[in-house]
Amino acid sequence: MTRRLLLSYLGLVLLALAALEIPLGLVYAGGERDRFAASAERDAAMLAELAEEEIEEDNLAALPDLARQYAGRTGGRVVVVDRRGLVLADSAAGSGAREAGADLSGEPDIAAALDNRPTIGTRAGPAGEVLSATMPGASGTTVRGALRLTYPMSAVTDRVRTIWLALALGGACVLAAAALIALALARWVTRPVRALEAATAALADGHEPDSALSRRGPPELRRLAVTFSRTATRLRHLLHAQRAFASEASHQLKTPLTALRLRLENFEPYLHPRAHPSLDEAVGEVDRLARMVNGLLALARLEHAATAPESVDADAVLADRAAAWTALAAEHHVHITLTGPPAGKVQAIPGALEQIVDNLVSNALRVAPPASTITLHREPATASDGTPYVQLHVIDQGPGMTAADRARAFDRFWRAPGTTHHDGTGLGLPIVQQLTHAGGGQITLNPAPGGGLDATVFLRPATSAQTATPYPAAQHRLSRRSRASSR
Repeated sequence: MTRRLLLSYLGLVLLALAALEIPLGLVYAGGERDRFAASAERDAAMLAELAEEEIEEDNLAALPDLARQYAGRTGGRVVVVDRRGLVLADSAAGSGAREAGADLSGEPDIAAALDNRPTIGTRAGPAGEVLSATMPGASGTTVRGALRLTYPMSAVTDRVRTIWLALALGGACVLAAAALIALALARWVTRPVRALEAATAALADGHEPDSALSRRGPPELRRLAVTFSRTATRLRHLLHAQRAFASEASHQLKTPLTALRLRLENFEPYLHPRAHPSLDEAVGEVDRLARMVNGLLALARLEHAATAPESVDADAVLADRAAAWTALAAEHHVHITLTGPPAGKVQAIPGALEQIVDNLVSNALRVAPPASTITLHREPATASDGTPYVQLHVIDQGPGMTAADRARAFDRFWRAPGTTHHDGTGLGLPIVQQLTHAGGGQITLNPAPGGGLDATVFLRPATSAQTATPYPAAQHRLSRRSRASSR
């Protein structure tokens, strides 16, 4: 923002300088040309008058000295002709000089001067553009000759160039001063914005924002800072209340649920055998309620956790979880297989990849028919923009899900139709999605070839700067939470 403000200030100053200096330079250049032309015209008229007197007195020998003296003093060139247009004197020396007696009557300016009409203008010369002033040497209507005075325009061009350079240098100095002032002003204006950004980052990381935030910058931004401080205070209170609930709810809810389950089980010896199925269903509902509470607490912790992704060995995790689930799958007559080339290390928050695989395998095992296979497949892939990623597939051979069911599968508490008596809570896939997003990945549900469901997890490969998180042996056992997950 500081750079954009600085560029906008400098753009306005540059526009103002251009609006002032360009017309000033053009006016000066035009005035310099006009002054030069007026001076040349005045000198040419004076010299023509002197030459006319010498011609009238038939003192033609004095004309060459007159021309050379003026040319040596001013740097101009003087050519004098008589009334027939024949050259009487030329101050130029060398090959470019006109010889005495040369006829110039055919040249337009000389012809006009001999017709008692003075001319002044610019024309191309051997060494570049020159200013030419041609005056008649006349007394009244009697024209006795003409005089041409020429000056190279380089002198005027040099002076005009000098003034343009002076204007450019002055503009650069003004622009540099304006840049320093604009930089100080932009930093002053954006200082509270930077402080707000730092305070927002601190609040997002769970730290206390700067209490002096409202005393910096312009009044409007100070009022914004005061509003932000109030909002931050309220957010901290709300987050503290949520964290307190998440930490206390498990203890406050688990105890009565455990007591309720024990009381229900104590009823079993006193109930008629025909009531035992209803008692079993009641105990099952208490267990499901306990798992639902655990799932909600897990989601609450995930939503407020600020754990950064780390490098995790995906191949080690998949191999371990496949081995851990094999025994339970065998009890259901289901085979678990791991396929695909090594995926390497991926980004995930600590412990998340294990929970993701456990939840997805638990869901697949719940719907897998006997003698079927659950496939854990991994493969490196590349997005259309060249970004590499890793695909992890959990494929079952169950009944699958319709497109409408797949669209709602990540909604909390949603369960597929026909699972009214299912022991799932409807929180398994939302937890998987939350864990995947926390590591910067995505998850999708797609129909599996030949029937069933393909749960695909897209993960970012770990960078070389990240340290791989070792897979602890303590995680080789199944997680109760993962077994309680549900579609």
